[in-house]
Amino acid sequence: MHLTKLVGAAAALAFLALWAVPASAEPQADQLPTHHGGDLTIQPIHHATLLLSWNGRSVLVDPAPLGNATAVGPEFTSLAKPDIILITHIHADHFSPPVLEAVSADHTVILAPRNVYEKLPPDLQKHARALANGAHTVVDGIPIEVVPMYNTTAERQNFHPKGQGNGYILTFGGERVYIAGDTEEAPELAHLRNIDVAFIPMNLPFTQTPQAAAKWVRDFRPRIVYPYHYRNRDGSKSDIQWFKTLVGNASEVRLRDWYQP
Repeated sequence: MHLTKLVGAAAALAFLALWAVPASAEPQADQLPTHHGGDLTIQPIHHATLLLSWNGRSVLVDPAPLGNATAVGPEFTSLAKPDIILITHIHADHFSPPVLEAVSADHTVILAPRNVYEKLPPDLQKHARALANGAHTVVDGIPIEVVPMYNTTAERQNFHPKGQGNGYILTFGGERVYIAGDTEEAPELAHLRNIDVAFIPMNLPFTQTPQAAAKWVRDFRPRIVYPYHYRNRDGSKSDIQWFKTLVGNASEVRLRDWYQP
């Protein structure tokens, strides 16, 4: 075959191979046995977004576009409508009204801080509840506790002031799952009790370093910990492998790629 044709054929194959790669591949889901109600499925989606499914119920956390995306992506349009949506705070990488409109159904309950609730479109407010730190509720048989979420380092306190964001502890069949949102090791969080799974952020300048996150994990010792929300403002990523090393045997650290193309 003529060299030009060979080069053209190779280019065409390369083009087809490129388009054969899924545009929004997601990390593999994990299964966690619970005491009753079946396994808890943990599905990382991206950055701070994840899906928890148990006993026929689903909880979607912080559904928002990744990076500078403005359209609602296939990672959301392909989802079944969740029963519960949790929003930790008002920042655009956690709170997106267009995404919420796309993923919500009439049966969906949205739980959020007061300032997020007030920014919801009226049709979503009808299905939403504003919760403050310290609140307890039960939705679809899932107990939910609201805990503080804020920065403690002086130069970061303007990013996440105390009282404006929510962390959440959910109980699925006896297993306690902690979703931190954007926070550091605040005094109220230093010794959380009986946490089976924790999602812990580490990015700069918005939350904390891997060293600080590891120190916090060693303090409260969740059984399993997922580092998430680890892309820094400059586009680099925090060293989650180093975080795992620093945690040592205090917890099982599960590393997942939350930023797949």
